[in-house]
Amino acid sequence: MSGVLASLLNIAVVVFSVSSMLSVGLSNSLSRLLAQLRDAGAIVLALVANFVLVPLLALGVLWLVSLEQPFEIGLLLVATAAGAPFLIKLAEAAQGDLGLSAALLVVLLPVTVLYMPVAVPLLIPGTEVSALAIGVPLLLTMLLPLAVGLFGHSRLPRLAERVTPALRHTSTAALVAVVVITVLANARRIVGIARWDVIVSGLVVIGGAFLIGYALGGRRAERREILGLGTSQRNIAAATVVATQSFDDPRIVVMVVVTSLVAFAMLFPVAWWLRRRR
Repeated sequence: MSGVLASLLNIAVVVFSVSSMLSVGLSNSLSRLLAQLRDAGAIVLALVANFVLVPLLALGVLWLVSLEQPFEIGLLLVATAAGAPFLIKLAEAAQGDLGLSAALLVVLLPVTVLYMPVAVPLLIPGTEVSALAIGVPLLLTMLLPLAVGLFGHSRLPRLAERVTPALRHTSTAALVAVVVITVLANARRIVGIARWDVIVSGLVVIGGAFLIGYALGGRRAERREILGLGTSQRNIAAATVVATQSFDDPRIVVMVVVTSLVAFAMLFPVAWWLRRRR
């Protein structure tokens, strides 16, 4: 049964990532995406928020709250992995700028691939991380669909306009499937580590990451919101790849899963609140 759920989860994650990024590409032009990347200052702040301040926040949390080593490792993996496709759904829920969200992912994804093999061994001595193992899935399920979508937007605009709503509905259904299957596949392990220190640590890192991104987002409210959501929604796929390939303790993967569920439970209400406030 667990093997079936794991296979279904992998399929749901791929469907969600591909449909989300493809829909963003089909509804945005390449020139608009590139225009979002011209602000060098904003890009630097996004990199600092995701790859400096959030890992430092996680280290601070672990200094204050003493967790078992597997849980500490899982939290650090989450803190070092940025650029998640779930940002697109959060931006939709907040009625934010999807083009800005896609541009942020274009920046964060390649840096995550290069950053984790360097940062994780420094934070967790004795660890080896493969950039190829992280990079290939992210390229195939996120960057390639985005590129195909951008091409379709420029060459087949009418078809792109008709297909985009169906892709967004598909990504929403796949997201629901990801959450449900994740809970079902890991229910016993999640219950086994349902302790206040584990949950609070995840809450503080996710909530603190949102505040970091929001504070560094500049004067534009929409940019603050997207950077806040993009900084707090960590790349669970990349963290899971490292957890499964570089470590043997299953509790590390469970910590990554628990933190991802904490992020879902916290960030979608935040996105809806931002939408209502606007």
